[in-house]
Amino acid sequence: MIKKIYSLLICVILVSSCSLDREPETTLSDPKFWKSEADLRGACNRLYIDLPGFLTGRGHDLRSDELIGTTPDPISSGSRGIPEKSSDWTDPYNKIGVCNNIIIKGETAPIAETAKNRWIAEARFFRAFHYFDLVKKYGDVPLILKVFTSTSDPDIKKGRDPRETVIQQCYKDLEFACEWLPEIDALSDVSNWGRVSRSAALAMTTRIGLYEGTYIKYHNLQEGDSKSHLKKAIDAAEIMIYTEKKHSLYPNYQDLFYFEGEGRQNKENVFVKIYGPNGASNAIVYHNQSATKAGQVSLTRQIIDNYLYTDGLPRTKSAHYIVDVKHDDIFMNRDPRMRMTIFAYKEVAFKGAEYRPLDQVNHSGKGYPIKKGYINSEFNTNGQETVDKMIIRYAEVLLSYAEALYEYNGEISDTKLNETVNLIRKRSGFDATLSNQFVSANQLNMLEEIRRERIVEFIDEDMHYDDIIRWKTAEKLLPQALLGILFNPEESTKTDKELNYQFTDENGFYKGVKLYDQPNIYVGEDISGRSFNPERDYLYPIPSYEISTSEGNIKQNPKWND
Repeated sequence: MIKKIYSLLICVILVSSCSLDREPETTLSDPKFWKSEADLRGACNRLYIDLPGFLTGRGHDLRSDELIGTTPDPISSGSRGIPEKSSDWTDPYNKIGVCNNIIIKGETAPIAETAKNRWIAEARFFRAFHYFDLVKKYGDVPLILKVFTSTSDPDIKKGRDPRETVIQQCYKDLEFACEWLPEIDALSDVSNWGRVSRSAALAMTTRIGLYEGTYIKYHNLQEGDSKSHLKKAIDAAEIMIYTEKKHSLYPNYQDLFYFEGEGRQNKENVFVKIYGPNGASNAIVYHNQSATKAGQVSLTRQIIDNYLYTDGLPRTKSAHYIVDVKHDDIFMNRDPRMRMTIFAYKEVAFKGAEYRPLDQVNHSGKGYPIKKGYINSEFNTNGQETVDKMIIRYAEVLLSYAEALYEYNGEISDTKLNETVNLIRKRSGFDATLSNQFVSANQLNMLEEIRRERIVEFIDEDMHYDDIIRWKTAEKLLPQALLGILFNPEESTKTDKELNYQFTDENGFYKGVKLYDQPNIYVGEDISGRSFNPERDYLYPIPSYEISTSEGNIKQNPKWND
């Protein structure tokens, strides 16, 4: 805790630059700062540098059953312990310290109230953003809304506030942001693109409301009202969808993740982190997204099984389902997004090489190779990519709205389905229509189908772990083997012996355990090495350093000391 507070103490951000990507200048003394709108803008620039991107935050999120890496992820596999210190705790608080400094010091700036509030709104948006990150991981956390000027301040060793209290503060911050942030069209020029807008604040409200509403519901929390949070999500989404109408889906799903999908010309962008050269005032920043995909991260069999067939039915019900013998069999009569997300056999892929399953040289992933967002020409030229990262896109607002409506009402009309789920399907050329009659006729579950759409649409966009936590399905999904790609000796450069016979047998068994319903599926992580304690693992453990330095005010999350 002391380390966190000292970080807050030094977060006096003094910036004279107007460039979004320029590092803040910290040589100025505090009394000489906070004098102009340029000072406030410059201070807010620091918030964007700290924004999670491809290389900060988690990048490819290995915490769920969505992705498989070269080694087991400690969260996904259930092998983590209590850390002494953790950036998951300290980093958000460091960023919150920056926000608090701007909010409090900005009030003293001798400028017009409107201009002052516009930049304070940016800081309050980011404060909500980072507190939500903390709540998702730890539940109750200390709510700090001040700048510490002395180590004798009693709040330095402050205990944890209830998550409901923290989330309500997030709503207050976002309401202020909604009131004072510019409309997104006012930020479309190269010098302002990437800054948060009123749209971003509304979308964040939808994201938080859906998360908390469903978390409270499925975890049976006594504090907080599930429906009140869901109503927050619904109301914010309806403003975006039906009132302000500033956003729409980009017409091409695949190009959405390429340079074609960058900037305000793509109305699906709500909030992005800029990487590339978007104007003379913005520095070129790279990320090695593609290299990571090539060598370390791939999709699990479990996650790709969520893709529907062209009749709108899952593999367990569709007449189109066949046992795949070759790699490309998985694409037959399937949702077109699958081909846009996964490389086909011998398709030109990483490093300009043809894709071959389980190739230990160029395509070493254990699962299905991620095509989504990969730009071959960019990687071949730079060894890295510069395409921007979408943090919030309009498709999320639509699907969150559909889910919140169903969770709130216990039903959803066909009209609303057409305006959300089906609109997203049609964008990618998937003509199967989800309707109440279709669900009833095929004995499906509407909520499961809405959730399935979310899983498929946002594969490898760092959303799945949060979803299975709030749905309380992690206890079912995570203590299972992580299944990888189909092995076909005619397509792979490796033999079954070289791959240690790590596949399901003709009956779907591996090491005496039934893992799947067909043979030759690579077992990336054995079930014996995976666990999940539902009484403990839905929350992160508090770092021991924070507990010890709080003089007992901060208590450990349940069962982590057992």
